[in-house]
Amino acid sequence: MKTAIIKISLAALLSASAAFGAFAQEFTKGVVNKVDAKAKKVTIKHEDLKNLDMPAMTMVFRIEDSALLERLKEGSNIEFVVERVNGKLTVTEVK
Repeated sequence: MKTAIIKISLAALLSASAAFGAFAQEFTKGVVNKVDAKAKKVTIKHEDLKNLDMPAMTMVFRIEDSALLERLKEGSNIEFVVERVNGKLTVTEVK
């Protein structure tokens, strides 16, 4: 009985940690090089994108949320989250 309770508790803990990991988003540091509001794109020189297994580089990302575009200024240091949205690398959050 005691072993069964331990196994159930361990399974619940692992399930909860996996669910939390799925929602936790890792922010990456970068510098905004260019903002193209008309095309809804931003060029960022960034550190490694660990969630995408991508090394540090400068690249262009899409931005679907216009409110994020308003917060981005050329030359500013940011922390951001990028995800694949409909197959395109898209900035989804900015600190």
